[in-house]
Amino acid sequence: MEWETIQTIARNNNFPVKLITNLKTQMQHKTRPKMIKDKNKRWATLTYYSLKIRKLTNLFGQTNINTEFKSTNTIQHCIKPRKQDDNQKYNTSGIYKLTCKTCNKSYIGQTSRNLTQRYCEHIRYIRNNDPQSAFTQHILRNIHEYGTVTDTMT
Repeated sequence: MEWETIQTIARNNNFPVKLITNLKTQMQHKTRPKMIKDKNKRWATLTYYSLKIRKLTNLFGQTNINTEFKSTNTIQHCIKPRKQDDNQKYNTSGIYKLTCKTCNKSYIGQTSRNLTQRYCEHIRYIRNNDPQSAFTQHILRNIHEYGTVTDTMT
């Protein structure tokens, strides 16, 4: 049925019938490559943050490990309803203190923007290995832990 429709359309548009027949035989005899699954291959899932991750994937390319990327910016993340904080103190601007979870040293800063947004910037600096603040430098140099905004920021 489908083949007859294709032939009718070809004839109505003055295509040579022999050309269409040759295409059909080529399609029927075409061999498709078989997908060979390598059971020894392993996968590493990475979140793309910077070009350093790209260099890491190049190193994995020389091993028996395939890499794949996942995104932190998904549609589900954007449309998901956010939790309503009972504590609205982080939705304002002002002076804040970040405390290291490991050694309890503190960093004091001031921002005219949302405190939660500023905290997220500090965490992004840590994840990207970008020492732009004293708090970030401390965490990166000493390989210390940081907590959530409610644990770390006052």
